[in-house]
Amino acid sequence: MLIGALVNVTRSAITSIASFGGRCAPAYIPPIYLQPICQLHNSCTLWRENILQFIHYRNGPPKRRSRSKDKSVISGYNHFRGIVLKTVIRHPKKPNSGNRKCAIVRLSTGAEVCAYIPGIGHNLQEHSQVLVRGGRRRDLIAVKANIIRGKYDCAPVKVAKK
Repeated sequence: MLIGALVNVTRSAITSIASFGGRCAPAYIPPIYLQPICQLHNSCTLWRENILQFIHYRNGPPKRRSRSKDKSVISGYNHFRGIVLKTVIRHPKKPNSGNRKCAIVRLSTGAEVCAYIPGIGHNLQEHSQVLVRGGRRRDLIAVKANIIRGKYDCAPVKVAKK
C-alpha cells in the first residue's frame, strides 16, 4: 500500500514537472521506470526502510566486485634474469621453523624481488646472475619467486655420494 502511494506521489510529481514547461523532465515516462527495482517490505510500519531501500536500489541491483588479480612482478612471465643484490636469511611463519636462504634480486625490468634459493647450500653472492621463476613460498612472507639452480652463476644442487 505504501509502495503504491510512493509510486503515485512520484508519478504525480513527474507529471507536474513535465507540465511545468517541459524543460525539467520528459512529458512521458514509461511505467517501467516507476516500478520498484526489487521486492520491498510489505509492512506499513517500515516506511522508512522502504524509502531507504527504494533509494538504495534506484540504480539497479548492486554491482559485484571482481576478485583482485595477482599483482606480482613475475605474474604473466615464465622467467626473468636478475642480479643478486644481497643474500638474506628469512624465518618462516608458525608452525614451521628453521632458516630459509633467500636473495634480494634486481630483475631485468628493474624491479626488486625476494627470491627463495632451493636446495642445501648455494654459491650465490652479490652481483651473481641468476634465473628467476615465479612461485611463492607459503611459509615465507614476501617471497614470491624462486631461483633456478644450475643456470647462470647459480650452481646445481650437489648430490651426496654414497
